[in-house]
Amino acid sequence: MTIFSRMSDIINSNINALLDKAEDPEKMVRLIIQEMEEALVEVRSTSARAIADRKELERRQEWLAKEATEWERKAEVAVNKGRDDLAKGALVERNKAKEVADSLAAELKLIDETLAKLNEDVGALQAKIKDAKARQNAIAIRGNAAQTRLGVRRQLNDHNVDDAMQRFELYERKMDDLEGQIEAYDMGQKTLAEEIEELEKGENVDGELIELKARMGNAEQNTNR
Repeated sequence: MTIFSRMSDIINSNINALLDKAEDPEKMVRLIIQEMEEALVEVRSTSARAIADRKELERRQEWLAKEATEWERKAEVAVNKGRDDLAKGALVERNKAKEVADSLAAELKLIDETLAKLNEDVGALQAKIKDAKARQNAIAIRGNAAQTRLGVRRQLNDHNVDDAMQRFELYERKMDDLEGQIEAYDMGQKTLAEEIEELEKGENVDGELIELKARMGNAEQNTNR
């Protein structure tokens, strides 16, 4: 595959379509960018050679134009000296120089057209590379996230979550039973704090009884008066 056909395939390709076919989008993006950058280097190298060829042709064309002018001057000198034979020979050489110069002009036109196309290809490749690089980080992030989610899903499938939850609930039930047994042993038994609290309540009631009797005694005395 030549640089031009490969470059054309890259330029005309749709990055989304390429990524849809890729098993590893992140790797595919790297390969796309690498291939396009390599193609870009080759296109620029080809453009540089074409520019150098154009400069050389322009120099030759300029030299041939001067050569044709010089042969025409010599033909005029020969005519002035009455040497038509020499004038004809000079005109033949002038025409040869003009013909070569004209052929060079056609070559220059072809080179200019090629350079214009290469310039368009460079612009298209640069746009593709920019687009691919802009997506590269996002695709890497999405790829990592997808791999993580896939790993979690596989782990969940490998270990039955329902069974795990059932075992967890069973252990919770066992703990409830154990705590219930402990509380059952404590039933009917008063702690030191509870016994002291009851004594304090008894003292309060005794005080209230004394106050009640005092009020009733006072009330009775007031009635007898």
